[in-house]
Amino acid sequence: MSIEFAKWVPWLPAAAAVFCGLCCTNRRMRTLAAPVCIVSLVSGFLITLGVKGQIGGELSDAGTRLQVFEWIRIGGLNADFAYYLDTLTVLMLLVVTGVGSLVAIYAAGYMAGDRGYARFFAAVSLFIFAMTTLVMADNLVLLYLGWEGVGLCSYLLIGYYYQKPSAVAAAKKAFIVNRIGDLGFALGIMLIYHQFGTVHFSTFTADGVVYPGLFEHCSRLTLAQVETPVLVIPFLLMLGAFGKSAQLPLYVWLPDAMEGPTPVSALIHAATMVTAGVYMIARLLPVFELSPYALPTVAVVGGATALFAATIALRQHDIKRVFAYSTVSQLGYMFLGVGVLSTVGGVFHLFTHAFFKALLFLTAGSVMHGLAGQLDMRKMSGLRTKMPVTCWLMFVGCLALAGFPFTAGFFSKDMILAAAMDRGLTGQGTMYTVLGIAGLFTALLTAYYTFRVWFRVFMGPTEYEMGEEHAAVEDTPTDGNEADPSADTSIDDGNIKVEHHHDAHEMGWLMNGPLVVLAVGALLAGWLGHADSSGHSWLLSVIEGSSANPTRMVEAAAGHAEAHTMLLGMELHTAMMVISSCLSVLGILVAAYLHWFNRPAADRLAEQWSGSARVLENKYFVDEAMDAVIVKPLRMMGYLCFVFDRLVIEGLVLAVGWVPRIGGLAVRRTQRGALQGYGIGMAVGVAVVAVLIAMVR
Repeated sequence: MSIEFAKWVPWLPAAAAVFCGLCCTNRRMRTLAAPVCIVSLVSGFLITLGVKGQIGGELSDAGTRLQVFEWIRIGGLNADFAYYLDTLTVLMLLVVTGVGSLVAIYAAGYMAGDRGYARFFAAVSLFIFAMTTLVMADNLVLLYLGWEGVGLCSYLLIGYYYQKPSAVAAAKKAFIVNRIGDLGFALGIMLIYHQFGTVHFSTFTADGVVYPGLFEHCSRLTLAQVETPVLVIPFLLMLGAFGKSAQLPLYVWLPDAMEGPTPVSALIHAATMVTAGVYMIARLLPVFELSPYALPTVAVVGGATALFAATIALRQHDIKRVFAYSTVSQLGYMFLGVGVLSTVGGVFHLFTHAFFKALLFLTAGSVMHGLAGQLDMRKMSGLRTKMPVTCWLMFVGCLALAGFPFTAGFFSKDMILAAAMDRGLTGQGTMYTVLGIAGLFTALLTAYYTFRVWFRVFMGPTEYEMGEEHAAVEDTPTDGNEADPSADTSIDDGNIKVEHHHDAHEMGWLMNGPLVVLAVGALLAGWLGHADSSGHSWLLSVIEGSSANPTRMVEAAAGHAEAHTMLLGMELHTAMMVISSCLSVLGILVAAYLHWFNRPAADRLAEQWSGSARVLENKYFVDEAMDAVIVKPLRMMGYLCFVFDRLVIEGLVLAVGWVPRIGGLAVRRTQRGALQGYGIGMAVGVAVVAVLIAMVR
């Protein structure tokens, strides 16, 4: 297949978005929205597969630039609408179009009968257009266009249930928080152009720099020669990455984004959009190497976010919210990877995470779909009998997320942890050892809270009673078919007997089919990055072979030291695999004991540590603190400005307007239409003028 076909990858979903938008105006055409969206995404995936052979056969060093049309030519600023294809681009396109296709197929059944059916698929198609534009961009301006595009589509899809106040609030929160990060990203791009005179990165090759500019400076300047404005650039770009990829302190929008339909959670907030920050840092790594503090900052923030979000997930009861905080935590792992100069591990984890996290969100959607919109796992038990396929599909996703040996998450996560520990053990800083230990502890917590969900939902008794305080069905959408009025609860002497098994039902294969494919990926995708007996790995070669990824030069200079570092009498990477495997199994066993074999023990433990449990359930009160410190003062400031505008500014305007009005009222009585009055007035006026002239003389 000619590489020119790659130009169509973004524009096919763009055309689908226009068609789906037109379908919104015609009820008979609404059912065509899903097939058109699916065909456009599958076509993009197939084109990417065909192009992959042209780009990454033997991983040629130079990428390929595809000009679409001339775009911005202002003075020295040259930013065409052009695409850049290398192995990193192709890998990201496979994730975006592949997972996007599976989610769209699932959504075709999940959203069936929804009033906004065509509107949903129009927004999904527009999102894929923006995301593919982001990853294929030849320059920073076009990348920023896609960056803002996915933010807009996120706002539209999170607020899809616009009649639900919480969904509208979540959409606004996501939009505003992302604007904070995007402001930093925009300033960083401006500074790059100001300092280096270019916004292009597509001409950076392994053999040198063809286009003089950004990467030429990055590769030739020493730290002593770098000016202060240049040192600021990595931190401005970092701010944008932290906002889009939900890192501390800009993570608060992602858990609330679960207000959108479940396919949105799987597509945007698990597999594609939130990984844009990781992709951007990997693509612009030479810029981050300008400051000796940039990448360590990325590593520290990533490690802290991973641990922080994992602790919150321990005491969440909403299934989707548990997986949302898990996403924040896993994104922290990715940032830790790129921060310790293991972008291979970071991007590898991005790839594997797309499979198992999309699988987990979609199986959670199936549970919600089958239980009348219910998401509170305290009201669920024993669903394995009614939803066996969903049960074991989620089990596969939980294994991968927990890093169970030889699943997808096992290989990619251990590569990151080994890189962090290696930098610490080889004397590059105790901080890296601490980050590696924190990553291992996070892995233990991840295994526990992941299987806490699975054991609570699918294992245990099939009928049970709960107190009245847990009776109300929470988070039930008011639009779409995430809610089903067929729920059955019976009241008996003040208690609610919840018998979900009479309502729960397995999903059809239109929805389960894509989940099976994702489950296969969650089990086997990690093996693509596992080196064979000759030491070759296809996936890692793809990532390392990216012509825009200078990390391979850095890692080559480092000599892959972790291969020679020993820990516990074993080679470091092997030792990390053994340790993390033991922690994964331990977390699963603890979850099985507390949430399957002896559920009262978990309740007693929560009562004994009620203070800590309350803090975790309330997410460390971060939202409340931000509301008190930021939101309310700004709202009060806005109110004061409103009062000042109303009383002072409008008062002055009205006063100025009243001056001629009062003057008019004073002379109005003289204008009565009587000619004699006018004559007298004229005579008096002439007399006054004559007297004044005489006085002047």
